[in-house]
Amino acid sequence: MLRAHASAFIQATLRGAAVVLLALGALSHGARAADYAELKWEELVPQDWNPADSFRDLQHLMGLPDSDDRVQELYDRMRKVWDEAPTVPTLKGKAVKVPGFIVPLERSADGLREFLLVPYFGACIHTPPPPANQIIHVRSKTPLKGFESMSAVWVSGTLSLERTGSDMGASGYSLQAARVVKYTGK
Repeated sequence: MLRAHASAFIQATLRGAAVVLLALGALSHGARAADYAELKWEELVPQDWNPADSFRDLQHLMGLPDSDDRVQELYDRMRKVWDEAPTVPTLKGKAVKVPGFIVPLERSADGLREFLLVPYFGACIHTPPPPANQIIHVRSKTPLKGFESMSAVWVSGTLSLERTGSDMGASGYSLQAARVVKYTGK
């Protein structure tokens, strides 16, 4: 009889522990999701950075035709300023959630593993790339399925200050994706 009571007590305790563990798991999962602070694109740009400051001496070139060699020099200078755009040091290591558009870099039959996250539709594809501090190089350990070029997404993960270059543009930030989901308002 004592053995039956002990067995019932142990089973009830294990069931109770399982319920507690499930509840804690749900709470920690919710806490993990809540740990990703929503980051706005303008927060990736240092407040004191104004790229126009690099071109104040070139106002006299405004009316030149595109075929003028000085216009190409201006474009090359602009590209250098944008590719070297400064980042915000205090964002290093922050757990963030950022909305944006996908520019694929590495895709296989299994799915997408690497992409640039950009703030507006067409960036890096139909127009010159934005400044490096407006491009995030995203990597995923597991292949992502169901996403195409320019898919609107939310990406959650830990932000790093890492400058990388690709044919599509230079990025000033990188992010190891913990979660990538289709964009909805929040």
